[in-house]
Amino acid sequence: MELVYHIGAHCTDEDGLLKCLFKNCDALSRQGILVPDPSRYRPILRDMLVSLRGQPATADMQQVILDATTDGAEARRLILVNQSFLCLPKKALGQNMLYPMAGDKAHWLAQLFPDDPCAFFLGIRNPATFIPALFVKSRESDFAAFLAGVDPGALTWSDMVRRIRAANPRARLTVWCNEDTPLIWPELLARLSDHGESTPLRGTDDLLDAIMQPAGLTRLRAYLDENPPTNEAQRRRIVAAFLDKYALPDAIDEEIDAPGWTEDLVEHLTERYEADLTAIQAIEGVDVITP
Repeated sequence: MELVYHIGAHCTDEDGLLKCLFKNCDALSRQGILVPDPSRYRPILRDMLVSLRGQPATADMQQVILDATTDGAEARRLILVNQSFLCLPKKALGQNMLYPMAGDKAHWLAQLFPDDPCAFFLGIRNPATFIPALFVKSRESDFAAFLAGVDPGALTWSDMVRRIRAANPRARLTVWCNEDTPLIWPELLARLSDHGESTPLRGTDDLLDAIMQPAGLTRLRAYLDENPPTNEAQRRRIVAAFLDKYALPDAIDEEIDAPGWTEDLVEHLTERYEADLTAIQAIEGVDVITP
């Protein structure tokens, strides 16, 4: 059995991938791909991870997890999702790092089934929009106190990725930019589930439905029906063209509300983010999904 952990980050797909896979849980389960209801395992895993703190789970503990997630079904792939696997939003910044405990917490997850392979999936986001969104999710009231002395310009996702890889050298890590999610949604679903190519999934247009004008989505579907793309790259180009014309402005344009931040700082963070993606692509054992 392979364990698949979608570990966030916060303020990215907001469990959208999970919801889509859950719509298809019956079809996926017939292939040994299980997508359990998070309410059944998140409290159990949280308590178990805190108790073990990186020590291997016992056979009895593993059976508790399986009882909560598989209903006795045979699983070749078990998909577990929690934006807070690594920490709560208010603890995601510290020591001039994104997710200071990322390496340790990912290792804790891997030790739940240490004899089985595991893979991690991580969506990342431009710190210029991620940090303000994280502040809102943290429910803190003071932005400066939330930053706690962290220099936004010093934060890189590549540092976090390296720490996860160093702590889990046998586990594959798949990374993508949240900003690209509308274009790569079908591939994300396929990578997460590893379902058969002949298995159609319901809900693959859910994200586009949320960010496109209804008339535009109708025209996109009609165009794809009349002109089936020959590969995923061609499909992405078609979707991008329709998004350029029919995207809902409020769904695409992200307003940055961070007290004291200037346009120059936002531009600097964005440039660093783009350069950081190149650094991530060079890290061994990391698969980066790009449009």
